[in-house]
Amino acid sequence: MSRDRNEHGGAPGRPIPARLDPRAGRPSRGRAQGPAAEESRAGRGTSAPRRRNARAAVVARGVAAVLSVVLLGASGWGWYLGRVAEATVNRTDAIPTAGNSDAGGATEAMNLLLVGNDSRADLTPAQLAELSAGTDSGINTDTMILVHVPADGSRASFVSFPRDSYVEIPGHGMDKLNAAYAYGYTEVDETASEADKQAGGAQLLIQTLSLLTGLRIDHYAEVDLLGFFNLTSVVGGVEVNLCYAVDDSEYSGAVFPAGEQTIAGADALKFVRQRHGVRPDGTTALPRGDLDRIVRQQVFIGGVLRKMLSEDVLLDLGKQRELIQAASESLTIDQDLDLLDLAQQMQSVTAGNIEFQTIPIIGDDRDDDGRSILRLADEDTLHDFFADLSAEPEAPVAEAPAAPVTVAPSEVTVDVFNGSGVSGLAAEAADQLETAGFAVGTTGNADSSDYSATTIRYAAGDEALATTLAAQIPGAVSEVSDDATSGTVQLVLGEDFDAIGQATQPPADTGETPAPVEEPRTAADTSCIN
Repeated sequence: MSRDRNEHGGAPGRPIPARLDPRAGRPSRGRAQGPAAEESRAGRGTSAPRRRNARAAVVARGVAAVLSVVLLGASGWGWYLGRVAEATVNRTDAIPTAGNSDAGGATEAMNLLLVGNDSRADLTPAQLAELSAGTDSGINTDTMILVHVPADGSRASFVSFPRDSYVEIPGHGMDKLNAAYAYGYTEVDETASEADKQAGGAQLLIQTLSLLTGLRIDHYAEVDLLGFFNLTSVVGGVEVNLCYAVDDSEYSGAVFPAGEQTIAGADALKFVRQRHGVRPDGTTALPRGDLDRIVRQQVFIGGVLRKMLSEDVLLDLGKQRELIQAASESLTIDQDLDLLDLAQQMQSVTAGNIEFQTIPIIGDDRDDDGRSILRLADEDTLHDFFADLSAEPEAPVAEAPAAPVTVAPSEVTVDVFNGSGVSGLAAEAADQLETAGFAVGTTGNADSSDYSATTIRYAAGDEALATTLAAQIPGAVSEVSDDATSGTVQLVLGEDFDAIGQATQPPADTGETPAPVEEPRTAADTSCIN
């Protein structure tokens, strides 16, 4: 859809400053030297400059920051640590009063939006050098994850949103998802405080994702770069497993051998931001780019969670306090999120029931301005996906019901009615029924010739008769009908009817390719990745 755009390529309205525009290159504050300079000069488009090298890392540091607080909450010590965190954590007015769906399951369940902020504003020159973080690149939210926790706290689901997802941003039309925060930030009056502008960015991002998912976003958590580095150092590194050795020295600086290994600090940042590289045989290491980088992020998060749920952390009170301090200093949350309540809700969670997924994607494309974008599944598919995600766990099934009772076909009398619009089909089906041993009553046309589904109608108490006939027509719909005579089953032939003894025909191919949905990966999964 073509429309006028501002000087930065955005929708009409107040232009986004260059330091906030996630689609624009960042001017350097001086010519960098070494590998960082090489990546900065390596071009734009699909390659992010090295000074933005920790952007993807915000996913892992965010989950670590939140869960280092919430997974310690059952004991009195956990209560104390929760109070420490509450006293030092930053707060923001992130939850909008409008544009946030009321859907999403039980009120006790929770949907938390986890956002990464890769600002380097608070890093010292020494820290910038140690992390190979370059210079400050402004505010970016290229990493966004929806965390769903059901009311009983039995599991946790993490769904990643690629930054290039092409979505509807309220008030700004279609654009990349990572532009939503910047639009909201610049909509706030320029005389307002920085905190108010950041809250405006968070609110528009929540409205965008609520519209996309059909869910209410209950809480918001934003984390920064330094917290991630501190957390990986406190836990002593995280174990990951690579199927192949990989060399991405040209961009992210990630050079890792194959197999299991422990990474932390700067190596951890390189690992979670990598989306390029080659294997020893010269083939592409991560052919899906950002989508493969998301897998790396999810695997790293899983390693962090395994480490935090291990006895090495849970039985080390000093390490717990270090984690809480590092988390609370790097975490900004909404006004109403109670960290201790969240900890208590999640106290039974284990690595095996923490799942990671990515929003269903159709494929990559180009927008009207030639920018690379990701096309998502249609709205119904997305809303169904998130409805399944947020559905409350089903109650345990009691004893399995007994197999349905059937009778001999000769005991079943069938009235056959043609609702398919195909001439002579009722007589044909009647002959097939008699061949199969059924008794045929009357035949004729149904009350309509546009039945799409073949239907078996029966009177209450004749379930065994209907079940016997249904076994001969797999896929037919069975229903109790007041029009059916006791002792006789009605067979209404639809467009999907093929023959007695065969399944009904599947729905016609519409030509649309369903959105692929990958199997979730759990935090307990230690199998290798590309």
